[in-house]
Amino acid sequence: MKRNLNDLLYYVTVARERSFTRAAARLGVTQPALSQAISALEERMQIRLLTRTTRSVSPTAAGERLLLSVGDRIDEIEAELDMLSELRDKPAGTVRITCGPDVLRTILLPKLTPLMHDYPDIHIEFDANHGFRDIVADRFDAGVRLGGTIDKDMIAMPVGPSLRMAAVASPDYFSRFPVPRTPHELTQHRCINQRMVKSGGLYVWDFDQDGGDLNVRVSGQVTFNTSEHIVYAALAGLGIAFLPEEEFGEYIKEGRLIRVLEAWCKPFPGYYLYYPSRKQVSPAFSLVLGTLRVNLTR
Repeated sequence: MKRNLNDLLYYVTVARERSFTRAAARLGVTQPALSQAISALEERMQIRLLTRTTRSVSPTAAGERLLLSVGDRIDEIEAELDMLSELRDKPAGTVRITCGPDVLRTILLPKLTPLMHDYPDIHIEFDANHGFRDIVADRFDAGVRLGGTIDKDMIAMPVGPSLRMAAVASPDYFSRFPVPRTPHELTQHRCINQRMVKSGGLYVWDFDQDGGDLNVRVSGQVTFNTSEHIVYAALAGLGIAFLPEEEFGEYIKEGRLIRVLEAWCKPFPGYYLYYPSRKQVSPAFSLVLGTLRVNLTR
């Protein structure tokens, strides 16, 4: 029976990952052993579960039915095993969080590092990327994104303060071009554009105008899909950049970047941690939630 359950777990992981390589890495087994286990399962069931090509792996109709019928049950078993860690002297388990690289650096790691020192059996896997992941389908415990971008069916709690956008450029840039007095004047400047990962479009700069929104489409020589490179380009004098003010950190204080249009940038909700309302919270995940919630009020 143990072998059968392991083989089902192996199959569900391959079917979800659509890759023997990624599934083997997640399970901590070798790829040949994983392939052998799946083949043995198919032989015992006398039906093909996966369609394999040199470039992809996908479930057959029978495999899709098996995935739908046992996948959630395996998740429930794993969640219940995690709950048993309450019987330990100290909680243990793995918590998987998807988030942007910047919130990982500025909020999550500083707050969660003391927790990991105190609880060495708790492991946290961070998936840092600029796109949005389906935390249910990709089996994350939680995600961290800006408050206005979270689906309404999720439980969400703030993990950071309100944010403000900042428009900045280097002293070298403003030695060559006039300082803009209104957002409308940005159309006469070289601006550093941002390509949005999810939509594929260019980010439209959003300012406040007497309680309403003022959207400005800008142009320039360079476009990035990563905020850190936008900062580097601004420091290099390639144009005006527009990001949450925390992205520019000490550069504004040091005078390496000059902030403009500050009166047009009002606070907005910051980062929230979110997770499915139906999720059974493990002791390890509960400690992560408690740490972020307590630290927010300090």
